[in-house]
Amino acid sequence: MTDAEIPFRVGQAFDIHAHTHDPSRVLVLGGVAFEGAAGLAGHSDADVIAHVCADALLGAAGLSDIGQMFPDTDPALAGADSIDLLRRAASAVREAGWRPGNIDCSVVLDTPKLAPVKDLMQTNLSEAAGAPVTITGRRTEGVGALGRGEGIAAWAVALIVR
Repeated sequence: MTDAEIPFRVGQAFDIHAHTHDPSRVLVLGGVAFEGAAGLAGHSDADVIAHVCADALLGAAGLSDIGQMFPDTDPALAGADSIDLLRRAASAVREAGWRPGNIDCSVVLDTPKLAPVKDLMQTNLSEAAGAPVTITGRRTEGVGALGRGEGIAAWAVALIVR
């Protein structure tokens, strides 16, 4: 079977961001701002969920990763909206002849609680990706750096179809 005959592909991705001590940095997850929560370090808005979704799509299509497509050395991307970066990554996947099918993401953190805004996050991400995005929160049970609240990690799997 040639690459052109493959009807679908799967990509997986992992991302992690440390919390920052910058009091002006707002935590953004899935395009939702969590006022009062410690923000994440990063060149863009550091939305680890949007980042991992973009990377899973890009990986499935065999394209460059989010760091290559949106480098942290580009001053124009300082503070960039990661939902827009996901939208742009999904567009690149479509330009490569694929269509996002769905993305499933697991986020590892103890706080803040995602359940109250999970539907809004999924809507933000789904609209940007042009495909259904599901999010599952996972607690750390106090284990390791994430259990100490040093950062937030996320994993995603994306399906793309011809």
